[in-house]
Amino acid sequence: MIHVELDETDYKVLRALQSDARMSYRDIARSIAVSEGTVYNRVKAMEAANVIRGSTIDIGYSQLGYIMTAIVGMRIQGGHLPEIEGRISEDPNVLAVYDVTGEYDAVVIVKVRTREELNGFVKRINALPHVERTYTMLALDVLKESPGIIVQPPVATPTRREK
Repeated sequence: MIHVELDETDYKVLRALQSDARMSYRDIARSIAVSEGTVYNRVKAMEAANVIRGSTIDIGYSQLGYIMTAIVGMRIQGGHLPEIEGRISEDPNVLAVYDVTGEYDAVVIVKVRTREELNGFVKRINALPHVERTYTMLALDVLKESPGIIVQPPVATPTRREK
């Protein structure tokens, strides 16, 4: 994975877009005291570096009937993890698929409207070849759910000489 070096202006542009992805370059420029051209160039450079990958909206899933959030831990036979994760990622109800350490090989976050939808999803996963077992947890309450974190510049760590 390539680490991209951003400066404080880049982070200000990112935070402005995170607060409102529809904000115009002109409005961003005004809010962070730079030129509109600077904002445009920074956004294009971050898109080229894959730092900005499109824009999104924050959907109130429960208002649309998606009242169940499940976290599914999966044990997968060695060597088949990418294949299984790829298939699961295609499901329209899957929010996230993570490789993890610990007891499970992968964790899936899924939103469904009904217990029957969840049951069908888990049964489809368990029927996949090379899936050894799953462990499903239901979220009882959603305290925070966000499409992303608020990005901040990295904190400089002192070198050995500075300590």
